[in-house]
Amino acid sequence: MNTGKLILLGAGPGDPELLTLKGLKALKSADIVLYDALVNPEVLKHCKPETELIFVGKRKGCYAYHQDQINDLIVDRAQNNAIVVRLKGGNPFIFGRGAEEMLYAAQRGISASVIPGISSCNAVPALQNIPLTKRGVSESFWVITGTTKAHTLSKDVELAAQSNATVVILMGTSKLNEILDLFKAQNKYELPVAIIQNGSLSNEKIAIGTVNTIAQIYKEKQLSNPAIIVLGHVVNHRDQMLQIAQQVETQPSAY
Repeated sequence: MNTGKLILLGAGPGDPELLTLKGLKALKSADIVLYDALVNPEVLKHCKPETELIFVGKRKGCYAYHQDQINDLIVDRAQNNAIVVRLKGGNPFIFGRGAEEMLYAAQRGISASVIPGISSCNAVPALQNIPLTKRGVSESFWVITGTTKAHTLSKDVELAAQSNATVVILMGTSKLNEILDLFKAQNKYELPVAIIQNGSLSNEKIAIGTVNTIAQIYKEKQLSNPAIIVLGHVVNHRDQMLQIAQQVETQPSAY
């Protein structure tokens, strides 16, 4: 009887302490871990000493393994009774191709399950005191990929620009000007924008501006990928929290 299986595991946005407890247990049980570029190496320290670790990610457009090779590697090892953990940054079911890998394995008789991770789309703004929804400010939010399978900007960005919702765009900084033009077309020049690089990590960087100014600020602060873009009035909440913190610091202690 084959005891091999696939576990799709989300490692969270970057900070290793944001790995879930269930994810931790999965790593400790793994015979082989196939991990992506955005996975913090600290997370891999939870694996057994004998666990085989294989980097299958992409850096600067260079692939360690192509997707069909990853799929075949999963099936080959699982069919040989291995517990295969496919470790991805964020949540494997949010722009992580996790559904494709799960389906490929299941169609070949491999037991497959998913352990969700904390996605950068909501965690990274939260860590910067930017809520995605706020009563009286934003009733909903969009999460959109900046780069589709065809390597073009998603048409959903244009639709999102017409709404009053908060808009979060992943993998979109290479198309920043194109994105901003869609919001300018809706006369949203003064809409607040935040761009956050390396969210949740010690080398995190942030640029804050408006649709009209953020491109220059992004350039001046020398931000790059990986980064997320947040557009919406909720971005102002960050400044409100900073102002409160500064006021508290300057007030004399009551004790």
